Amino acid sequence: MDLLSQLDGWFSTYVVDSIRAVIFFDLAFWDPDVDLPLVVVWLIIGATFFTLRFQFVNFRAFRHAIDCTRGRYTDPRASGEISHFQALSAALSATVGLGNIAGVAFAVGVGGPGAVFWMILAGFLGMSSKFAECTLGQLFRTTRADGHVSGGAMHYLRDGLAEIGLARLGKALAIIFALMCIGASLGGGNMYQANQSFAQVATTVPFMASKAGAMSFGLILAFLVGIVIIGGIRRIGEVAARLVPFMCILYILCGSALLIVHAASLGTALETIVSQAFSWQAGAGGFFGALIQGFRRAAFSNEAGAGSAAIIHSAARTDEPVREGIVALLEPFIDTVIVCTITALVIVVTGAYRQPGLDGRIAMTSWAFSTVFPWFPPMLAFIAILFAFSTMISWSYYGEQCWVRLFGVRTILVYKALFLVCVWLGAVFEAKAVVDFGDMMLLGMAFPNLVGVVLLSGRIKRELDRYLAKLRAGELRRY
Repeated sequence: MDLLSQLDGWFSTYVVDSIRAVIFFDLAFWDPDVDLPLVVVWLIIGATFFTLRFQFVNFRAFRHAIDCTRGRYTDPRASGEISHFQALSAALSATVGLGNIAGVAFAVGVGGPGAVFWMILAGFLGMSSKFAECTLGQLFRTTRADGHVSGGAMHYLRDGLAEIGLARLGKALAIIFALMCIGASLGGGNMYQANQSFAQVATTVPFMASKAGAMSFGLILAFLVGIVIIGGIRRIGEVAARLVPFMCILYILCGSALLIVHAASLGTALETIVSQAFSWQAGAGGFFGALIQGFRRAAFSNEAGAGSAAIIHSAARTDEPVREGIVALLEPFIDTVIVCTITALVIVVTGAYRQPGLDGRIAMTSWAFSTVFPWFPPMLAFIAILFAFSTMISWSYYGEQCWVRLFGVRTILVYKALFLVCVWLGAVFEAKAVVDFGDMMLLGMAFPNLVGVVLLSGRIKRELDRYLAKLRAGELRRY
């Protein structure tokens, strides 16, 4: 056994399994094969609470969110480093990744078409969570000694909870969040992306399907990521603003074209999704399997409640914190309600989830598209690389900000070097260990984050009411 295989086995056995024991428990009394992450329940409860607490801000502020993103309320002289659109694009580049292709396929493969219904519902609820945490990110952001803006859960957990007399709790939660975020940036935001993008490339280009091919792919990807992240948030924002709209539109157009070809089956597919979402034909395990997989996929995909997006939205140019929170609520809508749903419908209308021999991840989506477009697998490989690349550059920023919070500005290059090494390792390691580690680190961030956001929800509500009152009175300047 070579050194890389030994390292992969150690990583899976000792690191992943240890974290799994803390975050997951087994629903053996319903279905011995269904794992329920405790934190997914926590995310859904939090999202429902915020939706009710802020009186369905996810719907009533939707139109204003689009106006803000278009720049109609953007003051170019406001403090910050990137525009509303760049912040939204950079945050989307972190969420619109291979989870939208591979993760959705896995959810449908395990939970059935009914998982799609719960995924969409969770996406709508997650819009309120995203609004809350990104508003706090702006409220408690600071400017570092090097002149760069820094914000996110590691700030509002410490400083926000200190304001309401919970300084010790806030400090502890901020440290836990930062550690989890660094782990997530190296796992789900990095290694998983490299792993699944290489899987699609290896399927499309057979001579790459070897250990040497994986190592070469990892080196090239690490080099390309390094070119961008060395320039910091401004370069990340610029690249994301160009890349994210292009890759999203390209993928949506391909998916829409396939759905048009299968237009006659679309009604049946939608009926199947809704009926199986509430089906008890397979017993309680079947119903809860669909519900859990749908909610779980939405949580992994849009990261609403995890606190990650607040880090990048904190850098947006605005003097109205609520405005950036409103812009941020568009993320779960675009990521989950649109992009993930396109993938799910493609898989259901083609019957890909019923095909034997598919691994339930990116191969399933590739097969579904190839039934209509035989040339699509190479295109999907290209899209997969774009999705992976965009996710990596934004997650590098998330991890970097938390690293700096814990270890100081002078150690930034240490983190960036570690991040690039993990790009290479992600392409080489086996998929299961990489996927499990990334998912668990990402979900782990939500435990400390949502505790703080719930405790600070009164402050958010007051800021929201003040802002909307000014908007209704016409007191907010338009540009």
